[in-house]
Amino acid sequence: MKQRINLLLEFSVPMVSGVLIAIMWANLAPAGYHAFLKQPLLGGLSFHAITNEIFMVLFFGIAAVEITRSCLPGGALNPPSRAVNPLLGTLGGVLGPVAVYLGLNALLGGPELRNGWGIPTATDIALAWLVARAVFGAAHPAVSYLLLLAVADDAVGLAIIAVFYPDPSLPVKPAWLLLTGLGMLAAYGLRRLKVTSYWPAVLIGGALSWSGLHQAHLHPALALVFIIPFLPHNRRETMRLFEVDPADRSPLSQFEHEWKGVVDVGMFMFGLANAGVGFSSLGTATWLVLAALIFGKTLGIFAFGWLAGRLGFGLPRGMRRTDLLVAGIIAGTGFTVALFVAGEAFTDPALQGAAKMGAMLSIAAAGIGMAVARLLGVRRYQ
Repeated sequence: MKQRINLLLEFSVPMVSGVLIAIMWANLAPAGYHAFLKQPLLGGLSFHAITNEIFMVLFFGIAAVEITRSCLPGGALNPPSRAVNPLLGTLGGVLGPVAVYLGLNALLGGPELRNGWGIPTATDIALAWLVARAVFGAAHPAVSYLLLLAVADDAVGLAIIAVFYPDPSLPVKPAWLLLTGLGMLAAYGLRRLKVTSYWPAVLIGGALSWSGLHQAHLHPALALVFIIPFLPHNRRETMRLFEVDPADRSPLSQFEHEWKGVVDVGMFMFGLANAGVGFSSLGTATWLVLAALIFGKTLGIFAFGWLAGRLGFGLPRGMRRTDLLVAGIIAGTGFTVALFVAGEAFTDPALQGAAKMGAMLSIAAAGIGMAVARLLGVRRYQ
């Protein structure tokens, strides 16, 4: 039973449930839905603010754990030569969607849509992993390749949010980032003092980092991204991404172990707070985001993965170019970070809703990936 519950959480059932409820609520009773989002709750903060500015701190914190683990000896990004192909694939998976979005916008859209270029750059880690396991089988090297690509993708997405999507009504005040730097220094100092709990670094460093980003008018949800890498950890990584070693008692591992389940369940809140768009929201932004995710991701990842191979950095053993093509298609599943970026890219509710609809419709990449895999005779590993 416990394993079944963990599978449901890993496979984003809470988030998808929140998305479905939000869509139904927003279409059946839009006034009630939007009133719920804006109603002051905790300390005068609305449900939307609590979710996007406080809860998402934990979500991005867990993402930062995976990125940190990947960079350790034995991790998926170490040594660097091992990571060249998926990292170049990640670069293609960012540049491809941006090129498709901006190119199509020049033909079909307008200047008011230009700011949405960052929406299709990220991949939903959990959904892409689920589809990849269904298509390739759990033991196929393409699953690890896609998972690593998605984690690196989200790291780029975090940087895009921080750098390119500040609040347009509040100019950036970089001097306040000294607080974030102070939080990083506090976390580093606690590590040097060999503090064996993650709580002091997360509470002290995280609070300073959150305050610095908030006062600087950058998104505070990224607060723990700057703190997590300073948590003490094992010298060598022995587990695969998103697997927790029960024998690892380091603060980095303990943070992930104790909060990942909370984040998985809390993604219901994220779906409920961000996915409530009406069916009438379909517009040009919808198709730009959808085309950029499905076609831009596929073309970018395949082209840059092929280029890496030509440069001498081949695909993982047992992975073929047809597998790379299918993995690129599956990576077009946007959802989580794409929804988040859509909320930051546009202030106009109509444009924001249309862009979010494109991010949600990108789940079609799963079906397309399965169909192409069957057509190409992709081998499934048990």
